[in-house]
Amino acid sequence: MNSQDDITITYTVAFYNLENLFDIHNDASKHDNDFLPGSDKRWTKKRYDRKLFKLGEVISKIGFEDTQKPPAIVGLAEVENKNVLQDLIQSKDLEAYDYGIVHYNSQDERGIDVAMIYDKTVFTVENSITYSVYLEDDIGEQDYTRDILLVSGVLNAEKIYCIVNHWPSRREGEKESAHKRVKAAEKVVEIINSIKSEDANAKILVMGDFNDNPSNDSIRLLSKQAELYNPMETMLSYSRGSLNHNFKWNLFDQIMVSTNFFETQKNKLKFDEANIYDEKFLTQYKGKFKGQPFRTYVGKKYKGGYSDHFPVYVQLNVTKIIST
Repeated sequence: MNSQDDITITYTVAFYNLENLFDIHNDASKHDNDFLPGSDKRWTKKRYDRKLFKLGEVISKIGFEDTQKPPAIVGLAEVENKNVLQDLIQSKDLEAYDYGIVHYNSQDERGIDVAMIYDKTVFTVENSITYSVYLEDDIGEQDYTRDILLVSGVLNAEKIYCIVNHWPSRREGEKESAHKRVKAAEKVVEIINSIKSEDANAKILVMGDFNDNPSNDSIRLLSKQAELYNPMETMLSYSRGSLNHNFKWNLFDQIMVSTNFFETQKNKLKFDEANIYDEKFLTQYKGKFKGQPFRTYVGKKYKGGYSDHFPVYVQLNVTKIIST
């Protein structure tokens, strides 16, 4: 007589701002002069290789305890080009896994893009496209920022949509630049509405470095108008976040999910948990910055760390019925 058992499979989806992953070659179309061997930062092959090794190590460990494998999908920010992604997926801790790359060059003035790497054994990309956010500066000229990347594909026999973001920074000041991030939020709402017009029950993940916290207007607008659940909302505290500025924690790195990830049918992906991947090895271990992300550079001073951001991640579960 046949009996049935339930098994639960967990997939990790992560997002990581890599802090200026530039190669060491001069590219006239990019603002990469700081990241060349002859620059003030002295960005050498040895330093580049060391950073790749460290980033690969981090990515390989996100969610590993629960799944016994690296993330199925990783959204990335601050990559210079496709070559650095190729080098990243061939780094020591990732080369054994079959990662694919989705990357487009954007017109960002710093020459950095968003991208995605994914485990080809569990996620199949069906389509990808980028959207630019139209911004103007004070004198009415176009102001370029990172494009928004939309990737659709199949995870666990289910179609999902991943939207990867790196919104305009706070460089001119939080209030002075807030309208730019609201513009980016409106663009994501527009993208989601167009997805839903063709696929009403689309399962959507929105991830990125939003340069805003969960309580800021841009994020509130996005989660409300696009009907997203933001599991990161309760994670920011005086002692925890994904990056630290002037000894104050922020949680600019977030992953939001469409509310249908809470439906509990068998064989369907559902949201399980979210977290900041802030393991001790990723932090400064002594001094006044103890506990903050261990960065590659502070200004022009080389520190040899990982990134100035911690990765964030969500885990999706699927319960399958198997006959025994």
